[in-house]
Amino acid sequence: MIKVLAVIACVLFLQGCIHKLVTVPVKVAYKTTKGVVKGTAAVVGAVIPDGDDDETNSKKKKD
Repeated sequence: MIKVLAVIACVLFLQGCIHKLVTVPVKVAYKTTKGVVKGTAAVVGAVIPDGDDDETNSKKKKD
């Protein structure tokens, strides 16, 4: 019974540390993935023109 209470007390006292151990790697992975996706989208947008210029030119002509 004392061991169970000791484990519960340790979990409660170390709750902040456990939270950091879980969230910090997730945040790092999210930021890294976000940067890679943005970079890939920029490269693909530069290599493969999608006709955005045509759409903006036609809008300017209408105005």
